[in-house]
Amino acid sequence: MTDDHNSNDDRRKEVDIYPISCYYFGSKEAIVSKDETPSDRVKRMKSNYAAHGLRTSVEAVLLVELLKHPHLLLLQSKNSIFNLPGGRLRSGESDIDGLRRKLSRKLSASEDDDEEKWEVGECLGMWWRHDFETLLCPYLPTTVTKPKECTKLFLVRLPESRKFIVPENLNLLAVPLSQVHENNQTYGPIISCVPQLLSEYSINIVHI
Repeated sequence: MTDDHNSNDDRRKEVDIYPISCYYFGSKEAIVSKDETPSDRVKRMKSNYAAHGLRTSVEAVLLVELLKHPHLLLLQSKNSIFNLPGGRLRSGESDIDGLRRKLSRKLSASEDDDEEKWEVGECLGMWWRHDFETLLCPYLPTTVTKPKECTKLFLVRLPESRKFIVPENLNLLAVPLSQVHENNQTYGPIISCVPQLLSEYSINIVHI
């Protein structure tokens, strides 16, 4: 019994997180939003699907420590919508390269700034949009042969220090995992599932 328990513990993955005080937060010029309303987004998705097919997006799970508790870094737009940092891939772009580019665009001084320093790790999960109007779901039914969008979540391990330079029309917030957990009404179906996706990890708080 003890041996089996120890064996299971040995298989747990680990992620080190650092106090939020280790990081510098600044601002830069605003990024213009492409979607003013939900209907604008649907129109743009239909146009992009007609031209390029399935839309693939990549998003980052970034963790810091605050008040001895793991916090998730989220971007909040002016309309109070919360998002994980990331965005849509370009045609032919790999998941890792695309996520590094998006993180640099939204969280670094420039899009070309220190992309190699983003340590993109394992994929935590995938969500699918069955058609243009439905919400993203963590599965793809066999009856759906032409999904419209796929969103992939990746764990991105932060170093013990770095600069976060955020567009001035966005807020970068550190939200407790306990607050995010199953809070679909506030954070949506993907973000609210992040604590469950991290359940197989041992989160180590590293004090500098």
